Amino acid sequence: MGVDLESISEATSGAIGSLLSTTILYPLDTCKSKYQAEISVPGNHKYRRISDVFWEAISSGNVLSLYQGLGTKNVQSFVSSFIYFYSYSYFKRLHSERIGSKSIGTTANLLIAAASAAFTNILTQPLDTASSRMQTSEFGNAKGFWKTLTEGTWGDAYDGMGITLLLTPNPAIQYTVFDQLKQNLVEKRKAKAKKDSSPVVISSFMAFLLGAISKSAATVITYPLIRCKVMIQAADDTKDSEAKKRRERIKKTIPGVIYAIWEKEGVLGFFKGLQAQILKTVLSSALLLMIKEKITATTWFLILAIRKTLFVTKGRLKSS
Repeated sequence: MGVDLESISEATSGAIGSLLSTTILYPLDTCKSKYQAEISVPGNHKYRRISDVFWEAISSGNVLSLYQGLGTKNVQSFVSSFIYFYSYSYFKRLHSERIGSKSIGTTANLLIAAASAAFTNILTQPLDTASSRMQTSEFGNAKGFWKTLTEGTWGDAYDGMGITLLLTPNPAIQYTVFDQLKQNLVEKRKAKAKKDSSPVVISSFMAFLLGAISKSAATVITYPLIRCKVMIQAADDTKDSEAKKRRERIKKTIPGVIYAIWEKEGVLGFFKGLQAQILKTVLSSALLLMIKEKITATTWFLILAIRKTLFVTKGRLKSS
């Protein structure tokens, strides 16, 4: 079996889209994560709203700390997106070949997306944990990637793995909804196309809109787990003595975090920061998919050109 060029094209464009969207929205992501990681009790809030995190960075002269952990996050985003989009595209092609149709059902699409997400998360979890710890560290106090990753036991690098796997339906829901909407949108265009060898590209605006709709649905459904995951992976280097005591009393397990939220914040605590999460993830996802759709055709033609060049070079070497 040869190299699946279309899957490589999908993976490359998806990874580049993820890298760019992560970089653009990183300060918002930092504020969101630090806000989500705090367990607040009535009358004792460090952050009453997400904007307080931003103003803390401004007032303390640590504006650049809003980008702490960006390098690690970019590596994690690029690698995980490449693996996810490659496996997702590849498994979809295998399934389509098996059933003899390029149009696959919603259930099959959801299962393929879930399997791809689980596979990706297992491989990239240490990077995700390290970036979360660096991001939620006190402003100006973030450690380097390697020191953050190697602190504690090797098992600590997989903090939050259980919740990460439980969150597998999040990207599965997102990309399934996106693909189904996109498939309906371009069905007529595919039928009119003379050739079906290259991906059909939708407009940037439509990709942004479909990405926003699909990610909103996935985020609302899975948000309580998202907040628990941030709390499990959060750094423990806060200088606030009261906040430190509260964090030390939280067991970094799914039941421990759920109990802490329930005890201190009640039912609504499970949705603390939901608005910020939706804003960040919707913008990030929509940008990712918009950029991906925009550069997919270019990536596809570049890969074909490289293959053609290599094929010609190989032929000349054989003949000489």
